[in-house]
Amino acid sequence: MSIEELRVLLRENSKDVSEEFKRLFHGRGGIYDGFKYLTIDSIDKVLSVALFTKDEAEEELLLMIKEFMNASRYKTLVVQRRYEQGSVSEVLVGELDENLYALENGMKFKLNLLSNQNSYYFADMKNGRAFVRENAKDKRVLNLFSYTCAFSVAAKLSGAQSVSNIDMSKASLSIGEANHHLNKIEPRGVSYLPHNILKSFSKIKQNSPYDLIIIDPPTFQRGSFEASKDYEKIVKKLSQIASDDCQVLACLNSTELDCEFIINLFKEFAPEFSFVRRLDNVKEFANFDEQKSLKNLLFYYTH
Repeated sequence: MSIEELRVLLRENSKDVSEEFKRLFHGRGGIYDGFKYLTIDSIDKVLSVALFTKDEAEEELLLMIKEFMNASRYKTLVVQRRYEQGSVSEVLVGELDENLYALENGMKFKLNLLSNQNSYYFADMKNGRAFVRENAKDKRVLNLFSYTCAFSVAAKLSGAQSVSNIDMSKASLSIGEANHHLNKIEPRGVSYLPHNILKSFSKIKQNSPYDLIIIDPPTFQRGSFEASKDYEKIVKKLSQIASDDCQVLACLNSTELDCEFIINLFKEFAPEFSFVRRLDNVKEFANFDEQKSLKNLLFYYTH
């Protein structure tokens, strides 16, 4: 793909943009030769570009994007050079509101585009949050590896009875609490627990049984979690904290581990849970190999 072809694609993909967050270009999916290092997101009037490797065409690419903006709704251009460890993201055009948020199906999630790392929000999980919002009413929800608690926001807006958010990072949980406030959610019934999930099962069990359990871990987090060997430790304990009609949304965003990895863990360590289906992924995050993309697998307790 050439830069000119990318310009044409951006024009096409931006025809229906609104205030809602939308990925305009997902090079990380490996579908477009020459731009596997690039993602471009639409956030109302902000265009956010992430570069994951250094490329000799970077200057030409950014010039094209600026020209594209001239005939669009966008007023601000932010560039994250993810290949430069510790570098600060750059606002190339316009100004960035410090209270910026992503809008998704009416929900608001705080964003930090200047971090040059994760921005507090994972847009590819949109369909997972939609599932929770459709299925959490009156339920007791356990949100494992909650990060900034987006699943919790979806659950409480659905009418969940309670949500327990578990994450090692107190900073992430504080952003999660801010996300609930941003969406005008009453604090009653929502807890933010800064625990190491693998070492705090007794504390997690205290609030059980749960009717909906969400497992959304990192693939690898040094010193705390490695999916290939630690995911099974969670699956083994599910029956001890699940209600009679419990649903489990088991998630994993790994290019190395496929759906069968998770399904086989349940067959071996939690056979009382039956695999139901894999949720569809957001079309804008298409991957040349869907087994390498985000996996959201639904299981029902059928003891």
